Amino acid sequence: MKFSATAAAILAALSVSVSAHAEVTPPKNYAYVLPMNLAEEAANEAVLTCAAKGYWVTATVVDMDGVPQVVLRGDHATVHTGESSFRKAFTVVTLGPEFGFDASSGFFELVKTSPYAPQLATVHNVMALPGAVAFKVNNEMVGALGVGGAPGGDKDEVCAHAGVDKVSGRLPH
Repeated sequence: MKFSATAAAILAALSVSVSAHAEVTPPKNYAYVLPMNLAEEAANEAVLTCAAKGYWVTATVVDMDGVPQVVLRGDHATVHTGESSFRKAFTVVTLGPEFGFDASSGFFELVKTSPYAPQLATVHNVMALPGAVAFKVNNEMVGALGVGGAPGGDKDEVCAHAGVDKVSGRLPH
């Protein structure tokens, strides 16, 4: 089969175009998303850590927009645990970067000391209780894991730390 010079030029241009598209860089407004398998693994570790202590919890992973990525309700966890785990994680990603905390216990403490923070706790989906921890990549928050259902947010937060710690070394940069 013979190719004309024009056909050869078109094929060369197409191959350059295809290889250029294969190396696409993220757009300016790119948002980091935790890989699904690591989000699931972190949530599972949090639930198992709490279950080993006799706490029946739900774990929720949210992205930086506060949208749930994974919700894992452990055995025997009651219905309210889903809402509290979500709201704690939502609080970390929405207020943490602004006020300098990477766990919901930071907001819990801020509410005790700042005359303005209690009003922030009335914002829809914000909860002033410990129990959520941020995922960080290159020291930047990229999501959060919230846990709800243990008898005290401090216990929830220990389980959230266990989940985040389980996957933190494997998060893509």
